[in-house]
Amino acid sequence: MNDFITTARLPLDTRNKLVTLSRIKGKTKSDIIKESLEMYYAKEESEIDSFSLGESFYGKYSSGENDRATTYRERIKMKLSAKTTGDKESKGRMPGC
Repeated sequence: MNDFITTARLPLDTRNKLVTLSRIKGKTKSDIIKESLEMYYAKEESEIDSFSLGESFYGKYSSGENDRATTYRERIKMKLSAKTTGDKESKGRMPGC
C-alpha cells in the first residue's frame, strides 16, 4: 500500500485530544486519523439522500395518463364526491380514481 503524507491544521484542543487518545489506545496518531476518516466515509456513504434512493424508479412506471399532474384536483373532487354521496358511477368516470 502506498502511503502519502498529508498535513492538516488542527485546533490545539483537537490536537490534545488526538495525542491523549493515541496514548490511551496505544496507536499512532496517523492510525487514529486513518480510522476516523474511514468511519466518516462509511457514514457519508450510508446517508444517501431520498432522491438517490428513488432515482432508479423515476420514469420507470407510467399510468399512461399524461395529464395526471394537471388534473389531480378534479380527480380528488370526484373521489370525495363519490365517497360522500355513495355514487358508484362517479367512481369510475376518470381513470386513476
